Amino acid sequence: MPDRTVNGEAPARHLFDAENLRAWSAACANDVELSQLAASATVGFDIVVADDDLRAPFRFEGGTLVAPEGPAAFSLAADLADWNRFFHLPPPPAYQNFFGMLMRVPSASVVGSELAMAQSAHLFRRVLEIGRAVANGVTTAELSDPVEPGSAVSKKSSLRGGYVTAQIEGEPVDVYYEERGQGRDVLLLHTAGADGRQYHDLMSNDALTADHRLVAFDLPGHGRSDPFPNRVIGGYSLTTELYASTVLAVVDALGLSSPIVSGSSMGGEICLELAYRASDILGGVIACEASEKVNGRKVAWAKHPLVNESLFVPEWVYGLMAPQSPEQYRRKVWWGYSQGGFSTFAGDIDFYSGDWDGTERVPLIDTAACPVVMMTGEYDYSCTPAMSEATAARIPGATFWPMPQLGHFPMAENPELFARHFERALKEIEHR
Repeated sequence: MPDRTVNGEAPARHLFDAENLRAWSAACANDVELSQLAASATVGFDIVVADDDLRAPFRFEGGTLVAPEGPAAFSLAADLADWNRFFHLPPPPAYQNFFGMLMRVPSASVVGSELAMAQSAHLFRRVLEIGRAVANGVTTAELSDPVEPGSAVSKKSSLRGGYVTAQIEGEPVDVYYEERGQGRDVLLLHTAGADGRQYHDLMSNDALTADHRLVAFDLPGHGRSDPFPNRVIGGYSLTTELYASTVLAVVDALGLSSPIVSGSSMGGEICLELAYRASDILGGVIACEASEKVNGRKVAWAKHPLVNESLFVPEWVYGLMAPQSPEQYRRKVWWGYSQGGFSTFAGDIDFYSGDWDGTERVPLIDTAACPVVMMTGEYDYSCTPAMSEATAARIPGATFWPMPQLGHFPMAENPELFARHFERALKEIEHR
């Protein structure tokens, strides 16, 4: 993705000129994706420069973009300097998505109805994407890097899958798994609210599977696995104890031998817990997008009767990916999240940004018995590279490096780029 400046101007100031505002609105009116996302929506919102008299109004009536009349239900506000960073191509980390700005940029705020904002997350995300394209004189397709020709060939037909019965909390649970390759066992853990399909493209990498048996499974209640037993509908809530015992039960059920365990996000967090409590069982861990504690990611809108969960949850996580990651992969991540079961994502976040706290345990990890490699994408604003690096520094013998041009879902958003880091991590562990 090229670094751009439009006519020597800061992109936000350029975009909010009257002529370019009209071009932005026209581009939105003609955008096929936005028209499909709008689907009968009736809402008005403004994009506001908080420290200047600049405002971009957008109004939808019955799914159609109409003349900007009447009050806005909510406004997305930030200072001009921060909007300049947002509309820059490429934007810096945390500025790739407005939810990232809300979490990490002090000037960013929602003015008005936060409920209407949550209900419209898919609309303002696309409007802002179109604005970034207009500001930089490109199409929305040119906002991300293309997939290298021939690199995205999937080998799903060579995956071997099925069910295994794992004993979890004294109860048998049918767990779905898939594998590819041969050699050293490597167990792959998906992110919150998702399933093992996140690893299909990584598992298509012939170099990785030539001497590694990659195994991905769906956590109970995710994807194709049966739910945890004795849970009422909507009552699922993941804890550190339940998660760790489930992974170890799957290791046992699959007969894995001293496996390397790797995961991202909540999967990365549990890797650290497993390194602490099961160093005699594991051969090492690769903890991606993880730290000893992550605050601020629980959100009521993920389980709210007036918010469409299958729209809000994928929007909540979509912006965690790097803007350079190929659009076709990022869309697959979005689509996978739109298929999660009711309250599954919210229940996982109870662990990821709630129950999990490894502050006292991570310094006790014995990396001589269970090597630890940590890697985090530079565009992850949930668990930032600085957070992961600080945790790695507290684990004697742990190794950390950042992953440029990757975000919170590295294995899924850009599997070709992530594979290079993953191969390095595997070699690091096996060298130990």
